[in-house]
Amino acid sequence: MDILQRLARFLDRPLFPWKKLIIGFSVAQFCFEEFLSFRQFRVLKNTKPPKVLEQEVSQQVYDKSQEYGRAKAKFGFVRSLWGQIQNVAFIHFDVLPKLWSWTGGLLRFLPARFSGEISHSIVFVLTFILIQQALSLPANVYHTFVLEEKFGFNKQTPKLFISDMVKSNLLAFVLAPPILAGFLSIVKKTGNQFVTYLWLFAAFLQVFSITVYPIFILPLFNKLSPLEEGKLKTETEALAKKLKFPLHELFVIDGSKRSAHSNAYFFGLPWKKHIVIYDTLIEKSEEAEVVAVLAHELGHWQLGHTTRLFFISQINVLYIFSLFSVFINNASLYADFGFLQEHPIIIGFILFSDALAPMDLVIKLLMNIMSRRFEFQADEFARNLGYKAELASSLVKLQIQNLSTMDADWMYASYHFSHPILSERLKALDWTPTGKVVEEKSEEGGVEKASGREL
Repeated sequence: MDILQRLARFLDRPLFPWKKLIIGFSVAQFCFEEFLSFRQFRVLKNTKPPKVLEQEVSQQVYDKSQEYGRAKAKFGFVRSLWGQIQNVAFIHFDVLPKLWSWTGGLLRFLPARFSGEISHSIVFVLTFILIQQALSLPANVYHTFVLEEKFGFNKQTPKLFISDMVKSNLLAFVLAPPILAGFLSIVKKTGNQFVTYLWLFAAFLQVFSITVYPIFILPLFNKLSPLEEGKLKTETEALAKKLKFPLHELFVIDGSKRSAHSNAYFFGLPWKKHIVIYDTLIEKSEEAEVVAVLAHELGHWQLGHTTRLFFISQINVLYIFSLFSVFINNASLYADFGFLQEHPIIIGFILFSDALAPMDLVIKLLMNIMSRRFEFQADEFARNLGYKAELASSLVKLQIQNLSTMDADWMYASYHFSHPILSERLKALDWTPTGKVVEEKSEEGGVEKASGREL
């Protein structure tokens, strides 16, 4: 703690150029990430698939995947540039103090008991959320109804898109106030000792969300149906029993109502787990291939990856709150951003988050390195269970169905990818190519189904 106090005194100096420093961090991060994107864009211009995929993926599918990757890269650049312009504009034009002052004026329309910093902070955050959503709306509409539509992935209607947006906002207005009130109350009441209490509060929220999300929130957006009786259910239950996985129920989620992409995952408390399989995965894969995907997912559980990630996230949260204690009373930080008289806690946390950006880059890199290592281990786990061929086949089919990136620049992948690319996973599985996947095309132009192999 003595080190943190010394750091706090060092950083809280008059005329410390916080605004220039944070803008510099933001611009540097943008330039670095676009440099990586440029390197990746060159890879997306390749005309031949990686050697390990030459006999697995047709030239047509590879070309479509590369085209999809380039389209996403171009869109990503525009979206990142727009986000960067917003960040700089917010800082340069002192949007935060102006918005804080304006939202403070809104409190006069509320009952007298809704006054003070906590109520002000809640109104400020909710207003900020609405502004950010409005600014990102054009990009979200383009991504869904133009880019994803072009490649046959979008299944959303405008009505569903608007419905999701309204539901998300209602959830934010319901959940954000008590969470913010708890966060701010802990800081106010515990003073300089807030780090431990805030950390425990965050851990409670994480466990609470694991319990509440699938029961109350997920059904607002998707329908979960019990998996029908049959070979897939029988084999999955047998696998769970063999691994002593505490399976409570198997669900199918209607992911096809929004997208043609496929996935599978599990959730729940340590003693009561639920497996969720996307209907698109079941539709486009053989039963054995779906079980192989689930063997990979259960490998994460068996190998302790989920538990380790939970504890790592808790360490990261503790680290963030510890550093926040350095900035929370930094008068020079508040002053440089126009808060000369007031030092709102929520504003301090926002500014602290911006100042933390360089460390976030390092943490993101390390987390992705660890995540990719876990993915290789889960693949090896499924392989040792006897699902080598089925897992490799499912990975190839998922690659085709999702038009995922088949090759990547090493620097870009190290920074951005939490999963190894397909060629790396097949190589690690010691997979021997068996022939090209035969694909049927949908009317929209996307890959509809992987139906067999040419030998």
